[in-house]
Amino acid sequence: MQSEFLALKKHLQTVIVGQEELLDRLLIALLTGGHVLLEGPPGLAKTTAVKALANGVHSTFQRIQFTPDLMPSDVVGSEVLDMDSHQLRFSAGPIFHEMILADEINRAPPKVQSALLEAMAEQQVTVGGETRPLPEMFFVLATQNPLEQAGTYPLPEAQMDRFMLHVVLGYPNVTEELEILRRDRARHFGEDSPSFLTQLTPEKVLQARHKISEQYVSPPVEGYIVELIAATRQLQSLDENLSGVLQVGASPRASIALLHASCAYAWLQGRDFVTPDDVKALLPDVLRHRLLLSFSGKSQGWTTDKVIQVILNSIAVPLDVDSK
Repeated sequence: MQSEFLALKKHLQTVIVGQEELLDRLLIALLTGGHVLLEGPPGLAKTTAVKALANGVHSTFQRIQFTPDLMPSDVVGSEVLDMDSHQLRFSAGPIFHEMILADEINRAPPKVQSALLEAMAEQQVTVGGETRPLPEMFFVLATQNPLEQAGTYPLPEAQMDRFMLHVVLGYPNVTEELEILRRDRARHFGEDSPSFLTQLTPEKVLQARHKISEQYVSPPVEGYIVELIAATRQLQSLDENLSGVLQVGASPRASIALLHASCAYAWLQGRDFVTPDDVKALLPDVLRHRLLLSFSGKSQGWTTDKVIQVILNSIAVPLDVDSK
């Protein structure tokens, strides 16, 4: 089964040029049942990557464009009057799919964001007093544009905390952009894109999630995870200059997310145990959206990534890690 997911990653690499971190994080979230928040300028193939992933696991996919005039019913659905039976029937919204791309999520008003919050947190929606379950393999990838602030509604901390990972995308380098141009011209002249036949299904994804939950995590690595997260709540103990930099640290939900993400990352590397390096690789994506800088911290030039790097440099890495 592991080889099938590695084959899926190789196929995604033929569709998306570069963006290795994006592809890894998408697979990690898929294999753990988490959700991903992507931040980056337009045109970096976010939609293309999610569509390719959905096709690779034969799941249903729906893109929802979030706008200021969007209503909660446009996302979760609503009750409509059936003219034949004169009864109210539920018309399901686009959220009743296995993979959802919530494009420019911070453009939607708070009412819509709260409707999405229940879906992400509880894997269900409530309409007309009745609660309806979402597909078992429910996966949300949301995007937000860091360049535009007008007409946006910043996500509250409770909503941000529901995302397992926050991935920041950058522009491709020159070599990668040249390859993008070549592939675009190849499609223009009728060259077929690489075909990919996979036996992966949502059921197999759920089976893989069970396998990942059996990954071995030694007590020193567990302690390392907890120390890293707890350090966000007591930065002054690491460095006096960090006193007051954060308004709030990360909750135990961050520890759980880091543990699950590290297990999936190790599994994709072909190991059945987690190492400190796995934890270090995922820490920025797990913490980036969970740390709230204070005004004082911002005025001193601190960013969440800088704070995370200080934490990584300050917390001792366990050396004696038992792999079994």
